[in-house]
Amino acid sequence: MRDDWKKHLLNIGAEFDGDRLRDYGNAERERSMAVNGDVICDLSHRGLLEVRGKDAQSFLQGQLGNDVREVSETRSQLSSYCNPKGRAYAVFRVFHDRDVFLLEMNPDAVEPVRKRLSMFVMRAEVVIENAEDSRIRFGLSGPTAEQQLQENLGAFPAEVNEVLTRNELSIVRVPAMVHPRFEIAGEIDACGALWNDLNVHSAPVGPQGWRLLDILAGVPAIYAETSEAFVPQMVNLHALEGISFNKGCYPGQEVVARMHYLGKLKRRMYRLAIEAQERPAPGSPVFRADGDAAQPDGEIVDAALHPDGLYAALAVVQVAAAEQPLRWGNTDGPEAHVIPLPYTMPGSA
Repeated sequence: MRDDWKKHLLNIGAEFDGDRLRDYGNAERERSMAVNGDVICDLSHRGLLEVRGKDAQSFLQGQLGNDVREVSETRSQLSSYCNPKGRAYAVFRVFHDRDVFLLEMNPDAVEPVRKRLSMFVMRAEVVIENAEDSRIRFGLSGPTAEQQLQENLGAFPAEVNEVLTRNELSIVRVPAMVHPRFEIAGEIDACGALWNDLNVHSAPVGPQGWRLLDILAGVPAIYAETSEAFVPQMVNLHALEGISFNKGCYPGQEVVARMHYLGKLKRRMYRLAIEAQERPAPGSPVFRADGDAAQPDGEIVDAALHPDGLYAALAVVQVAAAEQPLRWGNTDGPEAHVIPLPYTMPGSA
């Protein structure tokens, strides 16, 4: 995190573990506010890759799972980067800003993805760099989020993935469960001024609050423990407009296309409410209550504590198994209840 932005956050009560923002002194209250109220959240905990150069668009078009040609100053997208077997190294949001492409993802994926992409640059005029400190980024969510942006900036993005530029700031609308959510990026002076204006009506929350909102919205994250574990459809990217089935070739494209055109999706991502005493870790197993203790029926994608006392989780589970009672960790572990996602799966009624 940049020192100047860290100072700004310290001045409003942020508490840190080293350079990592933890919370603002009351994690339980912050979880409740994130779900029910208006909140702002620093997003410095998310990694950022910058891809620039004359050939940046065509290069990414041949590597990523979505159609990069649709990314512009007014539109972002979710996408993925897969191995040749169609398994995702990472899931990220792609932006276009000031003649560069930005890929926002989990920080532990940044260096592996950078190294992997760099292997295929060849003679293309492309530069790929870690850019986590190049822009200030924070999120806004809540029942009055649209109103606050209208009052402070004169407009807000109306549709998910739409990007609006105002006062040297980029604002993108991202998927949400109930209340509108936005990510905001820009230089420190503009971001600091807007943060202060929003802070009048919105409470600051730590990164776990935003992680919880991503889970409730059904937006997946890929961690080191789950890298190369899931085909993009398994984490519902096709339901989130995160896959293009009409673009040209990219790594894993044959597997992704075959699953789309020929196969029925046997595993997909569900939202679970888990009665656990500890956070279910990414990659940890999910079982049918009457299943085989040696053969998991799914695995955790992400999880965060919900203010109701249960863990809100996303998990990739066998479709047939999800219709039966589930347990986390082992066949007699904590109960895991399937909760509806806020979007419709393609092909479902």
